[in-house]
Amino acid sequence: MTTPDKNIAKDKIGECPAGGALAGNRYRVLISTDIGGTDDDDFQSMIHYLLYADLFDTEGLVSSPFDKGRAEDILKVIAKYEQDYPRLKGHSDNYPTPSYLRSISKQGAVDPSPPEGYSHATEGSEWMVKCARKKDARPLYVLVWGLISDVAQALHDAPDMADKIRVIFIGGPNKKWDLNAYNYIEQNFPDLWMIENNSTYRGWWIGGNQDADMGNQSFVEENIKGHGTLGDYFVRFKKGKIKMGDTPTMAYLLKGDPDDPTGDSWGGRFVCAENRPRFVFAESTAESNNVELFGIFELLMKAPEICGQNLELKAHFRHPERTVDADGFLGDDGLYHVRFMPQSEGCWEYVIKSSAAEINGRTGQFMCIAPSLSRRYDSQPSHKNWWVDDPDPALMEQEHYGVKTINQWRVDYLRDFAQRMDRCIAL
Repeated sequence: MTTPDKNIAKDKIGECPAGGALAGNRYRVLISTDIGGTDDDDFQSMIHYLLYADLFDTEGLVSSPFDKGRAEDILKVIAKYEQDYPRLKGHSDNYPTPSYLRSISKQGAVDPSPPEGYSHATEGSEWMVKCARKKDARPLYVLVWGLISDVAQALHDAPDMADKIRVIFIGGPNKKWDLNAYNYIEQNFPDLWMIENNSTYRGWWIGGNQDADMGNQSFVEENIKGHGTLGDYFVRFKKGKIKMGDTPTMAYLLKGDPDDPTGDSWGGRFVCAENRPRFVFAESTAESNNVELFGIFELLMKAPEICGQNLELKAHFRHPERTVDADGFLGDDGLYHVRFMPQSEGCWEYVIKSSAAEINGRTGQFMCIAPSLSRRYDSQPSHKNWWVDDPDPALMEQEHYGVKTINQWRVDYLRDFAQRMDRCIAL
């Protein structure tokens, strides 16, 4: 393993550990994306992926949106790709045809999962099952860029696929918005191979060497703008600055050994979770109650009168840096449930808004604390194939854990990206 010298401005490719698609290894890939939804950085990530698509066996592009994104947004990028395809094909015959990419673009769930964590099959979830069940000794890497609803639905409908897929999930906000689906997977498929990337992914655009044309905007200006139809399309998003927050899922396969999440790769380095943090409280909580960052907070409440199907229940969570609403529900146990994932450390306050007068207006607090491996160790770990962000403070950038395991390779992966963009220029 090569440790980069921070005092040297690297300007060449290949200093990251060997292995991955750039070394000639070919992986099966299915992408589940919320492209076109609340954050348009998925357009940037999709453009980046298609420039490297000659290195992968792409089996599915599924729209699993939050808010307004749809499969048509995937097709928009493919239309741009089609214009650059003749030049890309001049560099490699392995680039998939635009017609093939359209044929594997599917619509998934358009709403977050209900409390059960699953609802009904979608075109996208059925396609996942079909791909997972193919007779191929290689695992199917499912790269989740948005809601994880379709993965949960596919696993519910076809539990046998669990040992045939490897999930790389950009969690954080996506986990928060689709917590029921995540909860279903975590509770029912603890043996699933999963990288839960809640903050490491931010290393793609935060920190690292940002001198000269390595800056988020300067790189776009000098290496992407004017580089074919895809390059000019890329510039339209995020005000012409790099974000590409979902790209680390694919970069994990590009450079490094994907069989070892604890090793270095362009997509980050992770630690075994062993168990997932879950904090269940009855009735109320106070500031003395601790909840781990990105863990599940679940509040259970009793009420004399059950409102049945007409129940209205919502919790308003407030933190100095953000406010979040979470829908509650009446569980089969006859209790009112509120499920929430804190995304920032510090004190959170909440108030319950409900049609059940007995709990309406109820308030509480809890303290969100830093992640720690010591709290996960167990004599009988339940999540042996589940990896998470490294909590070592030395790997933090700003308040984000694990980001330095990505941004240490910033010059390498951006120089490689620039070379790929050059393929869109006329030969």
